[in-house]
Amino acid sequence: MAVSRRRFLFTTAAASALAALGKSSETLAEAGGTGITWTKGVCRYCGTGCGVYKGVMGGKLVAVKGDKYNHNQGFLCLKGFLLAQVPNHPDRLKKPLVRKNGKLVETSWDEALSLVAKRFKDSVKKHGADSVAFYGSGQGYTEESYAGNKLFRAGFRTNNIEGNPRLCMASAVGGYVTSFGKDEPMGCYEDIDHADVFFLIGSNTAECHPIIFRRIAKRKETGGDVKVIVVDPRRTPTARIADLHLRFKPGTDLAILNAMAHVIVKEGMVDEKFIKESVGFGQGKAADKSWEDYKAFLETYTPEYAEKVSGCPKDDIIAAARIFGAKGKRTLSFWTMGLNQRTRGVWANNLCHNLHLITGKIGMPGSTPFSLTGQPNACGGVRDQGGLSHLLPYGRLSGKPEHRALMEKLWGLEPGTLPDRPGKHAVAMFQALESKDIKCIYIMCTNPGQSLPNVDRYRKAMKSKDTFVVVSDIFPTRTTELADVVLPAAAWGEKEGVYGCSERRYQLDSKVVEPVGEARPDFDILVDLAHRCGFGDLLPWKNPAEAWDEIRRIAKDTPYAFWGITRERLHKDHGVLWPCPTEGHPGTKRRYVRGEDPLVPADWPKRMMFYGKPDKKAVVWFRPQKDPQEVPDKEYPFYFTTGRVIEHWHTGTMTGRCKELAHARRDAEVEIHPDDAKKIGVRAGGMVKVTSRRGSVVFPANVTDTSPRGMVFVNMHDEKRMCNEITVDAYDPGSKQPEFKICAVKLEKA
Repeated sequence: MAVSRRRFLFTTAAASALAALGKSSETLAEAGGTGITWTKGVCRYCGTGCGVYKGVMGGKLVAVKGDKYNHNQGFLCLKGFLLAQVPNHPDRLKKPLVRKNGKLVETSWDEALSLVAKRFKDSVKKHGADSVAFYGSGQGYTEESYAGNKLFRAGFRTNNIEGNPRLCMASAVGGYVTSFGKDEPMGCYEDIDHADVFFLIGSNTAECHPIIFRRIAKRKETGGDVKVIVVDPRRTPTARIADLHLRFKPGTDLAILNAMAHVIVKEGMVDEKFIKESVGFGQGKAADKSWEDYKAFLETYTPEYAEKVSGCPKDDIIAAARIFGAKGKRTLSFWTMGLNQRTRGVWANNLCHNLHLITGKIGMPGSTPFSLTGQPNACGGVRDQGGLSHLLPYGRLSGKPEHRALMEKLWGLEPGTLPDRPGKHAVAMFQALESKDIKCIYIMCTNPGQSLPNVDRYRKAMKSKDTFVVVSDIFPTRTTELADVVLPAAAWGEKEGVYGCSERRYQLDSKVVEPVGEARPDFDILVDLAHRCGFGDLLPWKNPAEAWDEIRRIAKDTPYAFWGITRERLHKDHGVLWPCPTEGHPGTKRRYVRGEDPLVPADWPKRMMFYGKPDKKAVVWFRPQKDPQEVPDKEYPFYFTTGRVIEHWHTGTMTGRCKELAHARRDAEVEIHPDDAKKIGVRAGGMVKVTSRRGSVVFPANVTDTSPRGMVFVNMHDEKRMCNEITVDAYDPGSKQPEFKICAVKLEKA
């Protein structure tokens, strides 16, 4: 569908203003012409999980509009509105490719998959099961990820199962599990409409989750005395609507969060009844401390101390605490990669949970801690489904004998089939390619050749003649160029499957057109590969719907219960929130709450029951301030951080192929404060060489005070100037999530 330059400029401005005028994408899509058949689906991009309708005419996907019956109320960001261009782009991979004499050449599916099956089987036979690995994605459908999980665990018998959510959401998982006993947010998007206070920390919501931000902005505009607190070193578009913006030295927000708790306790803004009934306290790994111990721990974290550590004015910290903890006000916290991508990401998540637990602002409409997700199915397809090295499906752990025994029974396996130790997490997995401990890796629906931290190190490992790399994708990427076999995958709109978004909403994404060329759905590819490897009885399904019924059965008697979310219901409904134990159940808006969560007994004597914990209490953890892995020094005097811009997503593989978006901030720039630009003698548009201890990249300068003095920012979407040649691959010792957000660099005029 053609979009004029004038219309593009208008819609870009509208998107940047977050549709404040109330224009929905449906209006724009319907302007594209008649004769279009519309089918319900889900947006392909971030973890917001916006409902869409896909428009088909003449057997071709031609338009996308928002689903007004879904939580996004018909609104889409510009990326979602332009999604129809992606599967139709001429760059699509249409035939399998195999590397011969150093070059990728076209071949048949039979040759490609026979080679993959032989190499993986031979590796297991010669080097053991842990010589092979599967690296998946929060973008694959749940049925696809489940097929990969079952094939590698039960077939090849390795726990080397990972996914790119390890790079973005593992610390959120660790935070939820340690604080509440189970993963995933307890609230829902509807809480936005009830909140009096929004606490946005480590999240540029306006650009990374624009439809959620539109709803926040609407609540602020219409909800009376609604306050927005933003905690971020940069003055992002999100910060521009803040009533209070806390700026600080990167990596010091743990001190700020503890200082806010200090003020809340000192000024009597705590909920003593809720604390007594539903909260325990812990330090280290044990929840064996008391409320008095916690108050003693907080004594160090005065606002004055936090100001000294962080550079954030103490008066701002006090004001933030008073707004957050005000009696009678409902507070909703959102965060994402700014907290998660840290060497103490789990701790940062815990400290956000702490603020809600000590104030009792939790489990009520408008009051909840809520980690936002980066990918459309990181929650449903990887975190819930067990697609990480230490997990098994639906809350089970690969290191627990009783959990393995149960999965063996559910999968019809002989006792002792499943491996008894966790596999390698994402960074360790690619380090094992480097050390040759892993010989073969299957990469599905992700681009680690651009997205891994310290990426040049791992590109060399993938390119090595001693490794066998298989990549399934829809376009050529910085990863396919390193592969030995490239499998052309079906794109969005060309296949069917389930997505699970940030609010535990499971939705069916529909197939509306046939795949281009010889492309095949990842689900079909994995089932075919399983049969070629002799594991066809493990993956016996004829279609994703049959796999979904097995998945429902596997999750049935767990805290992730969604037996009631049948395929038929998914075709009809506009998303269902789990727990949903029966077909007649409406879904659950708020977990752990008596009267709302079906897993909490009706006669439970308290307002909330944290059933993932042995004593049914959430835990307030004592988490001290700890510096990042790298801080600026004399040789590398600047902080370096990365993130998204509103026009693009992840490594730009899809958005970079939308003709309008390709001209909008496609090339990475280094965002630098005017004072710092003056010091190195560079003007706007001039070239700056950014160097860390790992590598150097030259970027054009974007001279702006959005970033503070002493800090530079680069967007992550450019495949030519890859910011991850600079980032550090240190990771959180608990979650194993890398610290993309902070490292030390030096700047030179190039």
